[in-house]
Amino acid sequence: MPEIIFNGADGRLEGRYVHGKGPNPPLALILHPHPLHGGTMNNRIVYILFHAFARRGFSVLRYNSRGVGRSQGTFDHGQGELRDAAVALDWMQLHNPNSTQAWVAGFGFGAWIAMQLLMRRPEVQGFICAALPANLYDFSFLAPCPASGLVIHGERDMVTPTEAVAKLVARLSQQRGITIDFHTIENTDHFFRDAFDDFAEICEAYLDKRLGRTVEPVAIAR
Repeated sequence: MPEIIFNGADGRLEGRYVHGKGPNPPLALILHPHPLHGGTMNNRIVYILFHAFARRGFSVLRYNSRGVGRSQGTFDHGQGELRDAAVALDWMQLHNPNSTQAWVAGFGFGAWIAMQLLMRRPEVQGFICAALPANLYDFSFLAPCPASGLVIHGERDMVTPTEAVAKLVARLSQQRGITIDFHTIENTDHFFRDAFDDFAEICEAYLDKRLGRTVEPVAIAR
């Protein structure tokens, strides 16, 4: 898939991008886990999310956040990373000027950034969050959450207890017109070890349900 370099908020960022099918494909932006704990755009969960959207005809971008790989800059505790995510979505819209729908997806720290971007960009109509760090970051900004989405968590996650995520999901689910699908995967941890197939199956089933299979799946080279 094409490697790209685009200008972030404070320097160049490297990414991987697949252009969607048709004149106005929907967009999907995938954000990786914490960069100070080994998170990169080549994380397995990020890869699964990327291909789940790409096979359904989305234009999809994943990228290394500032200071990771060949991306310039240094870790900014979320503030600079959120600016970069906004720029990444701008870049996708520049290359998909007729697109009217966008999704965000993230893993861990990337899920926190994705949800903040969701609040700032009304064109984002759906999300997928893996290992949402509900105990580590303040999610009170989701008041109200503007879109329905999917949250997936490992039952044996030792970083964020399932109870913390369930509590946040319950709060968001009380909002009128918003549906949060919450799936826990048994016998797996924060990194979804030994459960990648289960994770992919949940994501793809959810996308097919939300899309009504209106987007024709396409084959994506690995």
